[in-house]
Amino acid sequence: MIKVVELFAGVGGFRIALEGIKDVNAEPTSDKFDVVWGNQWEPATKSQPAFDCYAERFKGRGMHINEDIALTFGNVGKHHLLVGGFPCQDYSVSRSLKNEQGIQGKKGVLFWEIMNIVRVERPPYVLLENVDRLMKSPAKQRGRDFSIMLSAFADHGYSVEWRVINAADYGFAQRRRRIFIFATRSDLNHSIRARKANPQKWLLEDGFFAPSFQVHDYVSAKHPGSQFELPKDIVEISDTFSATYRNAGIMTGGKVTTLETLPKREVPKTLGEVVQEVYEQFGPAPEQYYLDTDTIKKSGRNEQEELAYLKGPKKIERISASGHVYVYAEGGMSYPDSLDLPGRTMLTSEGTCNRSSHVIEDPQTKRLRYLRPEECEGLNGFPYGWTATMTDRKRYFTMGNALVVGLIERMASRIADIHEKEDEQKVEASPEAVQIGFW
Repeated sequence: MIKVVELFAGVGGFRIALEGIKDVNAEPTSDKFDVVWGNQWEPATKSQPAFDCYAERFKGRGMHINEDIALTFGNVGKHHLLVGGFPCQDYSVSRSLKNEQGIQGKKGVLFWEIMNIVRVERPPYVLLENVDRLMKSPAKQRGRDFSIMLSAFADHGYSVEWRVINAADYGFAQRRRRIFIFATRSDLNHSIRARKANPQKWLLEDGFFAPSFQVHDYVSAKHPGSQFELPKDIVEISDTFSATYRNAGIMTGGKVTTLETLPKREVPKTLGEVVQEVYEQFGPAPEQYYLDTDTIKKSGRNEQEELAYLKGPKKIERISASGHVYVYAEGGMSYPDSLDLPGRTMLTSEGTCNRSSHVIEDPQTKRLRYLRPEECEGLNGFPYGWTATMTDRKRYFTMGNALVVGLIERMASRIADIHEKEDEQKVEASPEAVQIGFW
């Protein structure tokens, strides 16, 4: 059994996938993974609806921690797989003042809390999720933050493979692009194979992602790949290094290969299919989700008209802080959203009167409405009704932050395969027995 620690757990997307949970009240179906410790904590708020949902759905199974992750350091315990969807922040670093020894990450950056656990517990596998802009940040030094992360893993003796995946390319009901980062300890067979492999063949055919998320055997001509070596000094990376990262890549021993792969697209599930499934399980959409056509807003438009304006093309003259006059242009969006396509990327503001919210024509009433919270769950592949423990506003918020469960299900299968091929004594090695660092 692969013991798992889940960080930044939200309402448990990773865990649903790893444990094979198909229904709100169902028991786990997987005999491969056991989530033994999970942490979810929302700062600056007394209420913790995401954690409350997590604790309710996984009641009686493993430890559920609702504390600042920095305060839980040292209490996580031994595990095989560390997972988490961590916030995208500024990862700049500096030397500590005392004797110029050690590295200090920017205060409050949660990635360094992940690395603290990696440093102490030395899990064989780490699987992380983030927004794909991580590879391009910050704007003035493109690729710096991602390079710092790769360097940190190299310093602790891990190989790293990554892939940016659009869920709709692989059959799922949402056009949601996220980067997934899979790190393996350097002494494992998987890491050894990666170091010896042809990097391009590994990324296109043999690596962690390729078997489950197939790509063509050729790469993008428009976005050429590259190979380079990271500086050994992580502070140098923070101060001066930049790099262009493509949607797939591998780092072993500080050496990076990155390519722009082209997915072999699968037929996606549509938004309409999700809407129909919710209707069959929960009945007609309640009146509260329909657009208001009576109340006039300050703009002089009702809600339906306001959304039509917000989603439409526009050119607006504006004046900058320096007094410069410029024209702000915005392209149009589908209104209402097509039920014959997968949904657009959900944001945390879903269900409110803004440009990014989905608006559909209800198949039964032919009236315009927002998505129901259950439909948002469906776009992420969660069991319908999973977030019913909280208010609608929080349900939309958590789904806007969540991942697509089906993607993790495929990755879980790969991790289980890799784990089965590893030497048990090596996997279970104590942290002290594992050599740290590639350099």
